[in-house]
Amino acid sequence: MDARTFLGMEPDGDDLHWRMQVRPQLTTPGNFLFGGCALGAALVALEAASGRPTVWATGQYLSYALADSEVQWEVTLAAVGGHVTQGRAVGRVAGREILTVNAALGEDDLEVSGVWVEPPEVPPPSACAPRFLPEMFRNTIMDSIEVRSARGRTFEEMDGTPGSPDSALWARVPGHLSPSAAALAIVGDYVSGAASQPIGRRAMGRSLDNTLRMVQLKPTEWVLCDIRIHALIGGYAQGIAFLWSEEGDLLATASQSIGVRLWPEDAVLPE
Repeated sequence: MDARTFLGMEPDGDDLHWRMQVRPQLTTPGNFLFGGCALGAALVALEAASGRPTVWATGQYLSYALADSEVQWEVTLAAVGGHVTQGRAVGRVAGREILTVNAALGEDDLEVSGVWVEPPEVPPPSACAPRFLPEMFRNTIMDSIEVRSARGRTFEEMDGTPGSPDSALWARVPGHLSPSAAALAIVGDYVSGAASQPIGRRAMGRSLDNTLRMVQLKPTEWVLCDIRIHALIGGYAQGIAFLWSEEGDLLATASQSIGVRLWPEDAVLPE
């Protein structure tokens, strides 16, 4: 399965216009389109329109696309050069803008290259426990993606004790979503859920933005999402994820600013 099929993206007359139905399997527990799916959908449209692979893309989330609504996408190729296309995709529901994605797409050759970061030492997916899903997460994007905890605490282990800002999880789409920028955008949105780790309290994260920086595409069944939360001040957190293949290849990085709210039960700690 490719990301275009998984997301239900369909051209609407030409490669500059697309539409998608917000199926429950693409939504958050809040009943609206998962941010990573929205960014991924925009990249499907931008890569098809430009005929080039993603180098960088950033999405600004303006509003919500509720389950069962239709998102209409309009692509603009603002500048087309010899090696790079600069473009944007705007997603709207009933004429209301919900997401704007700006991106650079292209590729070039250079005789020198390198990767200067290392993957974390974590067990392979087969040795990691599946992540427990609360009932409220059923029939959402959390049910569509198989996740196994590789480093960090589970929601059940959050007791108010501060912990490490670093966590990691393995993720794959059952049916094996083919490697692509759009697929990595979906996994990269797990950054927002990691704000609970350093504070030790269950939290809900709402992405304000989402930036994907592509490194390379390599065949892999599982993607390791290596997350670092940098700060949480005034209700807003910042973090980054390094996305690795099972063989230890760096595929991309994903970074976000996140609006954080505590679960009602965790808003006041017991004495």
